[in-house]
Amino acid sequence: MSEQFSKRLNLVSDLHPDPLGGSLRGIEKESLRVTQDGALSTRPHPVALGSALTNRYITTDFSEALLEFVTPVYPTTWEALRRLCDIHQFTHQNLDDELLWPASMPCVLPPDDEVPLARYGTSNVGTMKTTYRRGLGYRYGRHMQTISGVHYNYSLPTTFWAMYKEALGNSEQDFQSDQYLGLIRNFRRFGWLVLYLFGASPALCRSFARGRDLKMPVLNGKSWYEPYATSLRMSDLGYSNKNQSRIHISLNSLNEYIRDLTAAIHTPEPDYEAIGVVVDGVYRQLNANTLQIENEYYSPIRPKRVANSGERPTAALRRGGIEYVEVRSLDCNLYDPSGISQNTMRFIEAFLVYCLLEESPLINGDRLAECTRNQKEVARNGRNPECVLFDDGKQRGLKVWASDILEKVLAVADVIDAGGCGNYRSAVAEMQERVADPDLTPSAKILSDLGDLNVSFYELTMGTAKKHSDYWRSITPGSPEAMEELKDEAEASLRRQADIEAADQMNFDEYLAAYFAAD
Repeated sequence: MSEQFSKRLNLVSDLHPDPLGGSLRGIEKESLRVTQDGALSTRPHPVALGSALTNRYITTDFSEALLEFVTPVYPTTWEALRRLCDIHQFTHQNLDDELLWPASMPCVLPPDDEVPLARYGTSNVGTMKTTYRRGLGYRYGRHMQTISGVHYNYSLPTTFWAMYKEALGNSEQDFQSDQYLGLIRNFRRFGWLVLYLFGASPALCRSFARGRDLKMPVLNGKSWYEPYATSLRMSDLGYSNKNQSRIHISLNSLNEYIRDLTAAIHTPEPDYEAIGVVVDGVYRQLNANTLQIENEYYSPIRPKRVANSGERPTAALRRGGIEYVEVRSLDCNLYDPSGISQNTMRFIEAFLVYCLLEESPLINGDRLAECTRNQKEVARNGRNPECVLFDDGKQRGLKVWASDILEKVLAVADVIDAGGCGNYRSAVAEMQERVADPDLTPSAKILSDLGDLNVSFYELTMGTAKKHSDYWRSITPGSPEAMEELKDEAEASLRRQADIEAADQMNFDEYLAAYFAAD
């Protein structure tokens, strides 16, 4: 173990009997609504699920068919997972004959321009959300935006930061933000491990390519795949595409992060200028800049702060610093009805704490390129026994490097378990087994099932979708009160949307100008 990691881990374990108690976690999980034939749904967002604009728990992402479930934050993994299960069950009760697609890579898709954009009503804020999505479609293609994932939000407790700062003898005003950025830099360095352990998209339906040659092997005549892939979602087929790879946002300080993100939102991009902003009286995108808004910048992990109403993400960070991190590199677990397991959550938390405690030098352009290269290599080739990554310019075998990291993550898990949480060590031990035997990874299991059952990606995923639907529709609600609360929220959200629409006092051009003028 590195000297700094050992020193800081011992320091943390001496802070308090339960130094990480009071950490908060929340989940955001995406799923496509599909027909009984596995085609993307063209129906509007179900009224029984409320307003996608204002419902706190059930909204949509890029497409009207792309549901997003959002849990509040909770002090335990079980509470967050239980809430996610409640949302799944309530949604299935109100989907009529539709299904939720359980995989990250999408279902049978229509032509790109027929993928329906999410609709949020007639208010200015709702129109802006739809316009932003229309811009994403022009910039990256609508098919790419139907890829689903799980986002995991995590924050360490306020009491921890106070004790940790004092123990380190640090007097920096921005201590918490600086420490979170150190965590984020290390996640960029070591985050390829998340793709290896939890990647569940080694194959995809050929409809995703729409006639393009992806130069990948074909399995069972109907599925593209890579034999050693872990997460094609996180490869250059998905969000790590050439458009985004040109954007460089510093992670070396919060001021630099905000500066670079703000510059990208205000810098014209010739390719996007060619698209046009308003064409024939219709907004094609919010603007023609490198990024329309902050959320367009894709990263495997983001620094976050809860924003006030109408406040931009960068303004919120400038106001109060980093409050939590959002992990965005988790694939939907095809075999879990909720898309994520409690052991996954436990591991991610221990891994994030490891990233906090490990030495985290600043990242320059070359090192960031190395991190990106490692991610793409593991996404496409991570289960290859000969997979080689780069660590500060030096080659390292994936298995050896992963084993070294997991030894430290296991030590973090022991500190968490000592505080009374329990089962974090067993979660990390399970991941050590996946490193020792790649066949235990979700991506390997999917390819094994495709081969053993002689089915396509579409057929395997459709069968799983029907099983999950039967499960959620058949079980007795764990909490009837939760079902009633979700129903009440859906109804209240429709009223809130109507109130927002009635209160609008300016036209959309004026609203948009005011939004971007506020910094």
